[in-house]
Amino acid sequence: MSEYSIESPARTETAPPPSPSAVSRATRGTMALFFANGATFATWGVHIPTIKARFGLSDAMLSFAMLAVAAGAIVAMGPVGRWVGRLGSARASMIGGVAFALLTLAIIAMPSFALLLPTLLIFGMANAAFDVGMNAQAAIVEASRTRPVMSALHGMFSLGGMIGAAFGGLMLSLGVPPLVHAALIASLTAGVAIGMTPGLLADHPVLPTADHHREHASRALWLLGLMAFLGLVGEGAMYDWTSVYMRDVAVAPLGWISFGYAAFSGGMACGRFGGDRLRARFGDARTLTGSAWLGFAGIVLAIAVPLPLAALIGFGLMGLGAANMVPIFFAAASRLPGVAAAEAIARVARFAYVGLLLGPVLIGGVAHLSDLRIGITVVALTMGYIALFGAKAARRYLIT
Repeated sequence: MSEYSIESPARTETAPPPSPSAVSRATRGTMALFFANGATFATWGVHIPTIKARFGLSDAMLSFAMLAVAAGAIVAMGPVGRWVGRLGSARASMIGGVAFALLTLAIIAMPSFALLLPTLLIFGMANAAFDVGMNAQAAIVEASRTRPVMSALHGMFSLGGMIGAAFGGLMLSLGVPPLVHAALIASLTAGVAIGMTPGLLADHPVLPTADHHREHASRALWLLGLMAFLGLVGEGAMYDWTSVYMRDVAVAPLGWISFGYAAFSGGMACGRFGGDRLRARFGDARTLTGSAWLGFAGIVLAIAVPLPLAALIGFGLMGLGAANMVPIFFAAASRLPGVAAAEAIARVARFAYVGLLLGPVLIGGVAHLSDLRIGITVVALTMGYIALFGAKAARRYLIT
C-alpha cells in the first residue's frame, strides 16, 4: 500500500485490477478532461465583458449574472453526486462535458438577458456535473496507481484555464466573433468528453458497511467540507482582490497591477504539478500542513511589507500553498468507506464552492469596515487554522 492511501473496509475489488496500460490510458484521458474543463470555463470568463456590453449591464447586474453560475453549481452538487454515483464517472464525465460545452455556446448565443440568466444557472449545473464526474474518475485513476496523480490532474485544469484565456484574448484581438470562438471551444470540449470516455476506468463498487463506518464517513465529510470552505475562502479572495491590493496597498506601478493575480496563478500551477511528488514522499497530512503554513507565510509577508515585490512574492507563496488543498480533500473524500466517491466529492465540493463564492465578499466586507490589509488578514487566519488544527484533526479520520 502506498503512503498516501488508506485501507477501506467497504471497498473491495470484485474484478481484476486494470492493467498498467489501461491505467495510463485513463490517466491521459482524465488529464484531457481537466484541461478541457479549464479551457471552457476560461472562455466564459473571457466573454464576461462581451456579455456586459451586449446587454448594457451595470456592475450590479453583471455580478448577479455571475452569481447565477455559482448558484447553479452549489444547488446541483447534491443531486449530481448521487447521479454520478448511479451512472458511473466515465459516462457522467461524457454527458456533463457535452452539456457544459453546449451551454458555453448557448450563453454567447442568448438574445436577451432574461434568457441569459436561466442559461447561466444551468451552465453552473452542467459545470458541477462535469466537475464531479471527472474528479470521481480522477480518484479511481489515483487509486489504481502506485503514486498519486490528483494534484497534476488539477494542474491540467489550471493549465487549460491559462491557455483558454490566452486563446480567447487572441480571438478577441483578431476580431473573431464571440460565437465562432465559443463554437471552437465547445467542439473541442465535446470532442474530448466523447473521445476519452472509452479509455476511462470503471468505478469501484461500494458495498454495505457497518454503522460505525458510516458515522466515520459522515464526520470526516463535515471536517473535509469545513477545511475546503476555509481553503477556498482564501483562493477566492486571491482571484478577486490581488489586483486591488497591488494598486491600493502596495501602490504598484500600473504595469505591475495584474502581476499579483499572475503570481498567485503561477504559484498554483507550479504547486499542483509538483504536488504529487510531495504527497508521495511526505503523505497528505504533512503536505497539507506544510502547504497551509506556506500560504500563511505568503499572506503575512504581503501584509507586513506592503511593497510591490514583497506582495508578489507573498501571493506566489499563497498560490503554492493553496495549490494542493482541493486535490488532497477530494482524494481523501473519495477513499471514505461506505460512500460512493462521486457523492463524497460532491459534498466536499459544495463547501468549496460556497467558500470560493463568499471569500471575496467576506474580505470586501472586512476591508469596508477597516482597510484591505485587515481584510486580507482573514486569508492568513484561514490558512493558519488549517495548519494548526485542520490536518491534525483530519489525521484521526482519513488523511495519512
